[in-house]
Amino acid sequence: MSINIGIPKEQVLSPSLSSTPQLTINREATIDLDSSNAFEGPEKLLEVWFAPSPEALPFGTQADGLKSVSTEAWKEMLDLVHCKILSIVESEHVDAYLLSESSMFVFPHKLVLKTCGTTTLLWGLHRMLEIALTYAGFPHHPGSLVKDASSSAAAPYRVFYSRKNFLYPDQQKGPHRSWGDEVRFLDRLFLNGSAYMIGKMNGDHWYLYITGPNMQLTPPQTPDNEETPATETQFSNSPDRFVETSVTGYNGEVDETLEILMTDLDEQNAKQFYLDHASAVAGGRFMENARNARNDAISNLGTIPEQKEDFALPGPKIPVGCCSSNVSELKSSEHSKIHSGPSPATPEESGLTFPEELTTEGHALGTVVSEACGLSGIYPKEKYPDARIDAYLFTPCGFSANGVIPVPATDEAKEKAGASTDPLSTHYFTVHVTPESQCSYASFETNVPARTCGRTAAEIVQQVVRIFRPGRFSVTLFEANNVGRNKKAKKGGKAMECIQGYRRVDRIVHDLDGYDLIFRYYERDDWKGGAPRLGEISF
Repeated sequence: MSINIGIPKEQVLSPSLSSTPQLTINREATIDLDSSNAFEGPEKLLEVWFAPSPEALPFGTQADGLKSVSTEAWKEMLDLVHCKILSIVESEHVDAYLLSESSMFVFPHKLVLKTCGTTTLLWGLHRMLEIALTYAGFPHHPGSLVKDASSSAAAPYRVFYSRKNFLYPDQQKGPHRSWGDEVRFLDRLFLNGSAYMIGKMNGDHWYLYITGPNMQLTPPQTPDNEETPATETQFSNSPDRFVETSVTGYNGEVDETLEILMTDLDEQNAKQFYLDHASAVAGGRFMENARNARNDAISNLGTIPEQKEDFALPGPKIPVGCCSSNVSELKSSEHSKIHSGPSPATPEESGLTFPEELTTEGHALGTVVSEACGLSGIYPKEKYPDARIDAYLFTPCGFSANGVIPVPATDEAKEKAGASTDPLSTHYFTVHVTPESQCSYASFETNVPARTCGRTAAEIVQQVVRIFRPGRFSVTLFEANNVGRNKKAKKGGKAMECIQGYRRVDRIVHDLDGYDLIFRYYERDDWKGGAPRLGEISF
């Protein structure tokens, strides 16, 4: 394994030369991360498209589109959002950024940014549009976005912004203090956006702001004190409002996003995401490997005298605190010796001393957690041999993970491509966990199409909630309209009514200009926690 130290700041991260994702760890940003305080787990989610697909980039755009943008440019944008890059997994089709507060995914034609806590996600939106123009060459919109006549920005193809109702809305900053403020902020940028509140006002609900395809940016306002009325939020808590439409999926695949938002996690299950528990699991696995190595040695060399050892973890503890803005990076084509599961201990390890990276990196213990809790089995290596999980365990608790899932080409696709073994496409999943009982929350999101992985959305949901065992959770399935899709959706929906151990409380269906949105809300059969703690109930 080779590690390149000190990547120049101006270097552009190039796409991987192979189909295997590449890992970059920003070690300085992992120093002093601390999750001790009560935390706003529910994320703000922004998806900005600059073209309908990677194959449809506008003329004059960089060949790799947004993937050609340097890491430094993204860091500058993320500074406005108030989060840092912990590590990056690069692949042919998507680059996955694990952040101090959630995740970012960069495709050639779109960017997905998901941030939690009190981050100011929308403050980074204007800069994203400028970066798309300046660094990636997407078509520009001359003039000002927000009363700044010197600015220019790329015009997005489409924009989606969504979030669950906050638990601690009073702690939010900037445009995120209320849904109404967020809608007004977005209206200042985009023409003809639509705002929705889906679910019960006096229960868990979900907000969405969406623009139509090929939307326009809002022209500059002239009088400085003139306020434009915000787009009226449309309410929906009625079932099955389903309109027949037909939109062709991109790349021969249906554009699809599944998001599971979970609260009131089972306290026993939540212990998996605490540092002390993960350290014990890691120590137990290492000692098991060491014992196996000792037994092998005994069988080959004869009796070995017993040694009384102190098996406590030696070396420095995992760092605590907040992120540094000075970034230096280490890049490697493989994890820094992180084991993906039990394996025979090497002779160097047989002395029962723990590898240094196991005691100094949240990434190492994050890998232990993703294996132990079952997360790595959602898209298993047996089916996705080039899949890569980049995970991080925070101090004293909290967990984040990005998964990059290259989907192997089908036999039919290989035949068309001349027996190429390159992946047909690459998708992602992301998981974020706040395990403290007073604010427990976990989210799972993926864009791996159900028909590609050969599993239904209900099977994925069942596996995820088994890991966390939440008291209640909501599921949103966003899928591009497609010929014959409605019939399939209704058939697949029957399985979603029967998530083992849970009862479905709400089901709401929307047609949203080329997309079907299905929202469901569940409570555990034995749940006795009372009404949801809403935090935010109006705007």
